Amino acid sequence: MTNALSRLLETRDWLMADGATGTNLFNMGLSSGDAPEMWNEEHPDRIKKLYKFAVDSGSDIFLTNSFGGNASRLKLHGAEKRAGELSRISAELGREVADASGRTVVVAGSVGPTGEIMAPMGPMTHELAVEIFHQQAEGLKEGGADVLWLETISAPEEYRAAAEAFKLADMPWCGTMSFDTAGRTMMGLTSESMVKMVEKLENPPIAYGANCGVGASDLLRTVLGFSAQGVDRPIIAKGNAGIPKYEDGHIHYNGTPELMAEYAVMARDCGATVIGGCCGTMAEHLEKMHEALETRPRGPRPTLEEITEKLGGFSSASDGTGDDAGAPVRPRRRRRG
Repeated sequence: MTNALSRLLETRDWLMADGATGTNLFNMGLSSGDAPEMWNEEHPDRIKKLYKFAVDSGSDIFLTNSFGGNASRLKLHGAEKRAGELSRISAELGREVADASGRTVVVAGSVGPTGEIMAPMGPMTHELAVEIFHQQAEGLKEGGADVLWLETISAPEEYRAAAEAFKLADMPWCGTMSFDTAGRTMMGLTSESMVKMVEKLENPPIAYGANCGVGASDLLRTVLGFSAQGVDRPIIAKGNAGIPKYEDGHIHYNGTPELMAEYAVMARDCGATVIGGCCGTMAEHLEKMHEALETRPRGPRPTLEEITEKLGGFSSASDGTGDDAGAPVRPRRRRRG
């Protein structure tokens, strides 16, 4: 293993990833409906500021501003031909910030879903998905990304297509899925099913896990599902900073920095090695998370009851595995992306 992430994993028993991209960029002036990836060219200073938020808060890994930077998503903005270029710029900006940090910081090239339903239910074929992911991967590689970071995936077919594309690009990668429908992905995958899929891949990721979803409690229940499979591959936990609420024309997340500190320690104790935040996670959350991971001793694996006591109830009674009937439940809230 020669890539920067693998080297860190060999010497550390936990690593901290970054927080939100969209939430921070909206706070900097990004308008709803605009493509964040265009800011790589239009406002590089703001993108470097986003990356520096994570580095200054103690993150060992930050994701590039390229989540929607594939041709399928950029087509909505008439920029599909710029997928490789915009991804390259996002990584170049990240490389600049990481190299100036004075320590090893991993630049992870963010790759989000295509936004299309995979065949046979939808129009996105395996071959086209591989081509789209490969194009973006090559751009991120050219820009200096250390690893590729697939995230917020719902369909196993799309995950497998990305794995094939990343092999073509000859790049190490990590991959997370979003479990937001009663403990399953939108396409019905459970934590157990994801582990089985990952371990069968010809080109498996360095680390795998969950991001986004509903809230911190639900995400940790999914992490426990991963841990229960007994696989040595490092687990990633990137949960949202609480639950979103729509107030005064804006989305606010109710997770305090103190709550996210509890989440970070519990994620580690649940079995996660790479711990970060997703939607709503700001620099102040990351700082408290880093402090907690640095100062609090490792504890026993939390029970479902302990998770809900500290982080709040689950959004559903089951995570799809059948092992958690009767766990505390919070009222389901309508979510806005």
